[in-house]
Amino acid sequence: MIDLKGKNFIVTGASGGIGNSIIEKLNQAGANIIASGTRIEKLEELKRKYKNIKILKFDISLTDKIEEFIENATQELGGSLDCLVNNAGITQDNLAIRMSLEEWQKVIDINLTSTFLMSKSAIKKMLKNKSGKIVNITSVVGHTGNLGQANYTASKAGIIAMSKSLAIEYAKKNININCISPGFIKTAMTDKIDDKFKEAIISKIPSARLGEPDDIANVVLFLCSKQSSYINGETLHVNGGMYMA
Repeated sequence: MIDLKGKNFIVTGASGGIGNSIIEKLNQAGANIIASGTRIEKLEELKRKYKNIKILKFDISLTDKIEEFIENATQELGGSLDCLVNNAGITQDNLAIRMSLEEWQKVIDINLTSTFLMSKSAIKKMLKNKSGKIVNITSVVGHTGNLGQANYTASKAGIIAMSKSLAIEYAKKNININCISPGFIKTAMTDKIDDKFKEAIISKIPSARLGEPDDIANVVLFLCSKQSSYINGETLHVNGGMYMA
């Protein structure tokens, strides 16, 4: 079993389905966790369930506050940061000719720019430790493209390329930066998909099922552990074989 006792984590997007599973797995492994998100009631539910974690409400779209957030969260963890999991993100779908500049920019700003700024601030802390790990959650559609998601797919593909660049820059400083690319995972979002469309999606997945949030959380656990110390700048695909790079 992976042991993360004494390791300090910040997890964004903790109030969603995948975020919940990530918190659960990290908590089971003994990590010290700051769970962050925009929905305070969901964060408080997490706190009641996992009493050892700490919660901090934060909206990553507030780019001018990100460095302050990382500083405050790190202090809450005792002054050091071992791992950042950038899980927060949004969608705002539309066909390209109908997509407004605002719809484009909002998704790029939150999914890509904020992830960069979170990583940048975290790296500053990790350099002091002379070690650290960052896990960025991307998406299968960042590799394949998707109807009505030019903004979202661009943001997720951008995270992958950005993560490779950061990994190259800081590998010698013992900082590992990797991505996880989920396929279709059972969440509140996929629960809203029409049954016929859902069947069409599943028909394209060799494993013949949607993924579970735990499928992503298990890979987060691995990438944040010492067992993954020689993995850097990579994207691990978790999609039941739907996309094989």
